[in-house]
Amino acid sequence: MQKRPLKELLQELEQELLRLGYSDGSMKFYRNRWKKLIEFAEERDEIFYSEQLGINYVEHHYQILEKDFDKTLSQKDTQELRIIRMVGDFQLHHAVLRRYYKHKELLTDSYYLDISKGFKRYCEHKGYSKVTVDHYVKQSERFMDYLVSQKIRDCHDIELPIINRYIRTLAGYTYKTVEQNICSIRAFLKYLKEQDILKENLASKTPMIQVRKQTRIPSVWTKEELEALIGAIDRGNPKGKRDYAIILLACVLGLRVTDIKNLTFDCFHWETKELIFTQSKTREIVTLPIPAEVGWAVIDYLKYGRPKVDYPILFIRHLAPFLPFSEGDHLHQIIRSYMRIAHLPTLKKHRGMHSLRHTAASRMLEHDIPLAVISDILGHTDTDSTAVYLKVDVKKLKECCLDTPEVRP
Repeated sequence: MQKRPLKELLQELEQELLRLGYSDGSMKFYRNRWKKLIEFAEERDEIFYSEQLGINYVEHHYQILEKDFDKTLSQKDTQELRIIRMVGDFQLHHAVLRRYYKHKELLTDSYYLDISKGFKRYCEHKGYSKVTVDHYVKQSERFMDYLVSQKIRDCHDIELPIINRYIRTLAGYTYKTVEQNICSIRAFLKYLKEQDILKENLASKTPMIQVRKQTRIPSVWTKEELEALIGAIDRGNPKGKRDYAIILLACVLGLRVTDIKNLTFDCFHWETKELIFTQSKTREIVTLPIPAEVGWAVIDYLKYGRPKVDYPILFIRHLAPFLPFSEGDHLHQIIRSYMRIAHLPTLKKHRGMHSLRHTAASRMLEHDIPLAVISDILGHTDTDSTAVYLKVDVKKLKECCLDTPEVRP
C-alpha cells in the first residue's frame, strides 16, 4: 500500500475511529496526541510516518525505552504506545486492530448483521457446540468489520487478496490464535459458498496453519504448587466450599471448565457414586467414578455453601444476583486469587483452570494408568489428543530413549 503523508494518514484514521463509534472524550485525547506527533515530525522535516519516527516520538516525550528496561512502564505509558501502534497498524492495514471487544457490538451495518445471524443459524444447524458457534460467529464478525473498513459492502465482492490481507493483520498473535481465526474464516467462507453468495470456493484456497498439539508442552502444577493452592482456600466460608469443589473436579477428574459450569444436580448419581454428564465439546456422554474427596467436597458445598436459589446448575456465583457463571467466564480469577494468597508466582507459566486438567492427566500417567483409560476419563475422542501429556512425564520419556552407539573420536 502506497504511503500517505502523516497528516493525510491521521485524517483517514480519524474518520475510521468516528465510524467505529469512539467517544468524544477518546477522540479529543487522540487528536491531542496526533497534534504532538505532527509537530514532532515537522521539527525533523519528516513528511511520512515510520516505525522509527513513532519510537523516537514516544522516547522523546515519555522516555518509554528507559522505563521498559527498568520495568516501570505505567498504564499511561502503555496507552501512549498504543497510539503509536494504532497509527502504524492503520498505515499498514488501513484498519484499527486489537480493539477491546468485550462490551461492544462489533457490527452496525444491517447487511452484515443479517449475514452474521444467518451464519449463526448455519453453525447451529451443523450441530456445533455452543462454544464453537460463539467462537465462529465472533471471529467472522471481526472479519466482516475488517471488510467494512476496506469499503467492501457486500460479501459478493470478497476475493482471496482481501482474505490474505486480513490474515496478515493477525501477525503478533500466537500460532494457536491465528489457527483458530483462520478456521472460523474458512467456516464462514464455506457458508457463503453454500448460500451461493460466493461463486468461488475461497475456503479451500484460504491457507490453514496447522498447530500440532504435540508441539506444545502443557502447563502442569507440581505437587507442592497444587498443595499450596488448595491450602490457600478457606473452606469455612460458602465461597471457599464452592471453589474447593470446583478445583478438585478440575485437578482430580480433569473436567473442562465449561463442563464444570454446566454440571447439574442430576449429573451426580450418589447411589452408584458416578458422575454422568454430556461433554460440551464432543457431545459425548461421559461416566466417571466420584472419588471420595470430590464427593464430600460437593456435598459440603451443597449443604453448607450453595446459595438458596432455584437453579438446576450446581455452581452459582456468590455475589448478587446469585446466577450461574456466564458462558465467557473461564473461572481464571478463582485460580489467580488463591495463587496470590499462597504466594505462588502468577507469571511463571500459564495457570488457569485448563492447566489443572493437564495436571490431572499427567498425574494419571505417572501412576501408570493406560493412555486409553486417561483418554476416556478426559473425554477425548482419540488417544492422539491425550498423547500430548506424555511430554510432561520425564520418566516415561526416558523409557522411550533409543540406545545410541558410543561416539568415538
